Amino acid sequence: MSYREEKSRQLREAIVDAARSAAVSQGWAAVKMADVADAVGVSRQTVYNEFGNKAGVAEALTAREVSRFVDAVRAELLAHGGDIRAAGEAAILRTLTEAADNPLVKAILTGTEGDDGLLPYLTTRSELVLTTASAVVRDWASAHVPEAGADTVAAAAESIVRLVLSHVVLPSAPAEQTAAVLADTLVRLLR
Repeated sequence: MSYREEKSRQLREAIVDAARSAAVSQGWAAVKMADVADAVGVSRQTVYNEFGNKAGVAEALTAREVSRFVDAVRAELLAHGGDIRAAGEAAILRTLTEAADNPLVKAILTGTEGDDGLLPYLTTRSELVLTTASAVVRDWASAHVPEAGADTVAAAAESIVRLVLSHVVLPSAPAEQTAAVLADTLVRLLR
C-alpha cells in the first residue's frame, strides 16, 4: 500500500470513528457531516469527497460494524469445529450479547429516526449483514457438514442469520435461552 493509500485509509477510518461516536451520542438522524468533519479536523467537503454523502458514511459505518460481528462469529464457529450445536450456540450467543452491549447497535435500535436512520441497515436494507454473515456460516458448515449439500447449507445459513438478526432487533428471551433454541434449529436445518 502506498503512502497516499494509507493516508486515505486512515482518513476514512477517522471519519467513520467520528460518525460512530456522533451516532452513539445523539442518534444518526442528528448527525451532521460538518460535525463529523470538525471532529476529524477536516473540511465537510473532504468528508463528502471520501464518501459521497451521509448514506455513504452510514454504509461504511455499517460495513465496519458488520465485519467486527462476523469476525467474532467466525472465531466462535472455528473454535468449536465440527460440533454443530456447540459452534452454533457459541456464535449465536456471542452475536446476541455483543449486539446487546454495543452502543451503536443500542443507538440504532432505540432511535426514533426517520428514513435516514441506521435501522434499515439491520432490517429492510440488510443485504450486507445477510450476505457477509451467511457466507461465514455457509463456509463453516460446508467444511463441517459436507453431507448436507450446498443447497441445504446455503438455506440453513441464510435462515439462521435471519433468525439471529430478528432476535437482535427484537429480543424475546434472554440471550442464553435464544442461543440454545436457535442452535437446535441450526442442527435441524443442517441434518
